[in-house]
Amino acid sequence: GSRAILAPDSRKGRRFVPKSRRSHQATLAATMRLVRFLMKLSNETVVVELKNSTVVQGTVTGVDMSMNCHMKNIKFTVKGKPPVSMDHLTIRGNNIRYVILPDSIPLDTLLVDDSKRLPKAGKDTNAGRGRGRGRGRGRGAAKKR
Repeated sequence: GSRAILAPDSRKGRRFVPKSRRSHQATLAATMRLVRFLMKLSNETVVVELKNSTVVQGTVTGVDMSMNCHMKNIKFTVKGKPPVSMDHLTIRGNNIRYVILPDSIPLDTLLVDDSKRLPKAGKDTNAGRGRGRGRGRGRGAAKKR
């Protein structure tokens, strides 16, 4: 079966998290970082190799959260066939194998993580643990009239 191992949690203390789910969360975080990096490549000329070995060279106009890559001034080369030129092309994100970057790109500035982390909400003083909105605390509680 699946081994559960101890992993830190945002709540106080520790809890069991299945290993498979923990690695999935790490993969999601890495994928998000990759997509955010690719989103910064607007107006850069790159080479994209697809999973079917097709090579697409062109200028990135944008990348969305699904890693779909919108490009212009395309040279589209299917393996074993002559290249085809296109004005615009959108590549579905899950078909991308590699994105080959130009040497001139300033990687040190693009790799800076500029996403603002939202601070975790502090403890709400008048909130219980998901048991309604503060009513029914036993026999001694004051009644609202």
